[in-house]
Amino acid sequence: EQEWKAYLKKLRKAEKFAFDFETTGVDAQIAEPVGISFCYKDFEAVFVLFDIHVSGESSLKAADVLNDVKPLFEDPGIGKIGQNIKYEMNILRRFDIHLTGISIDTMVASYVINPSKSNHNMNDLAMEYLSETTVSIETLIGKGKSQITMDQAELEPLVQYGCQDSDIAWRLAGVLEEKVKQADCQKLLQEMELPLIEVLSEMESNGIEVDVDFLKNLSERMEKDLNKLTKKIYKTAGSEFNIKSTKQLAEVLFEQLKLPIIRKTKTGPSTDVEVLNELSGLHELPELILHYRELSKLKSTYVDTIPALINPNTHRLHSSFNQTVTATGRLSSSDPNLQNIPIRTEEGRNIRHAFVAPEDSVLLSADYSQIELRVLAHLSGDKNLQKAFADGADIHAYTAGLIFDLPQEEVTPLMRYQAKAVNFGVIYGMSPFGLSKQLKISIESARDFIEAYFERYKSVKKFLEKTVEFARENGYVETLSHRRRYIPEISSKDARMRQFSERTATNAPVQGTASDLIKIAMIQIHEHLQKKLLFSKLLLKVHDELVFEIPRSE
Repeated sequence: EQEWKAYLKKLRKAEKFAFDFETTGVDAQIAEPVGISFCYKDFEAVFVLFDIHVSGESSLKAADVLNDVKPLFEDPGIGKIGQNIKYEMNILRRFDIHLTGISIDTMVASYVINPSKSNHNMNDLAMEYLSETTVSIETLIGKGKSQITMDQAELEPLVQYGCQDSDIAWRLAGVLEEKVKQADCQKLLQEMELPLIEVLSEMESNGIEVDVDFLKNLSERMEKDLNKLTKKIYKTAGSEFNIKSTKQLAEVLFEQLKLPIIRKTKTGPSTDVEVLNELSGLHELPELILHYRELSKLKSTYVDTIPALINPNTHRLHSSFNQTVTATGRLSSSDPNLQNIPIRTEEGRNIRHAFVAPEDSVLLSADYSQIELRVLAHLSGDKNLQKAFADGADIHAYTAGLIFDLPQEEVTPLMRYQAKAVNFGVIYGMSPFGLSKQLKISIESARDFIEAYFERYKSVKKFLEKTVEFARENGYVETLSHRRRYIPEISSKDARMRQFSERTATNAPVQGTASDLIKIAMIQIHEHLQKKLLFSKLLLKVHDELVFEIPRSE
């Protein structure tokens, strides 16, 4: 304890410091801290062991140590450095400590410099920027069935591992701050990504209430539906087979029913979604299989899994929100991935009914309407597209009216559906071939559609062409907030690779700007709720939608 008090005196004088927890698990809502390391000088780190460790070497309680450091953690004038600091923030919240003054998060800084990189973990960053190999966590706790938890790890390697984490974060911070300047993304990091960490941390800690009984009943209903579907599939196929076996399904489709083989894989004819969609026009079975697969996936991924993910202490579901995963700057979520619950189908919408508010509160959902098309209207400066939004028109009916040269009231639902496919297809660089598949029309008709679209929205075409040109010259594209997406393959000799890169180039500024806007909104809403001392909470972000829990009194 005396050693700790002596070190604390030194730590209080530091202008900034790196720190890192070692805990009993990856879920910050339930993991117990085993120790904490600090570093404010190159190659000098200290590890403070807590009494939870099996060695019995420490009598220091996590709550006491953290209480000692609380004034430093809560002082915005002292810079904090970490790798994935949101995790530390979540742990500290449970000890009633509100972390402020984040100077840099090395994981987030690496992501801002190059979001296309597949990994921003400490081992990779240490190798890339410091040419150092780090001790892997497996050497401490093993992996698979024989894995132990950190409180059981051998003391010597644990101390080394803990010190390494904060020392490397400290040294990486110096290098990455310079790289961020060179890449001209300080503003993006300081004003958007770093403030967002606190918002996401709070959302994760808030969690959402789930009606477990509702899910249990839904699971039973789905099981019955799957049994009915199975019987119907056997009847339609004329024989019983293992629906989940792609090999047996291929035999039924292509040998028994003699349907045409659309595409082959190494193991035989393909039975993926695209193939089944194409075959569904020729026979009833492929569509039944698609429905079976979707229902089965929803049941296993969400309905049966969510109850097990509910926190035993808070009795709420705490999803994780990840800001360093997607190449476009969008957020992703995991455990569970809420973005993948389909809202187009009745079954998907049913799952959403399981998310509820406590008795004295309500859930409020707010979403952006047509955010990507609005961004396209802004970036391209297209007067027709801007006018449609300014007039509050139904954008798909409006586009259909232009393409078919009809007044809007004469536009049929089919025309609107086709125009909608073109509206969104253009953002994603869809080819006539892709559009023809989606709308089940000839490639010539699809080409005519796209040409008619560009004839009406001339500035959109110019913008897309200019964006591809910019990407070729510079090797990257940017969002409105200067988030870069590097596209090195745009000059590839492989035509398919080149086309894919061109589609990425046109899509990234639009999708990326849209996600930057929602991040700004999240930060501003968070600040507003805090300033007004409201009890309303932001709980979830799903695509372009934010979900709040609001006391009825507010």
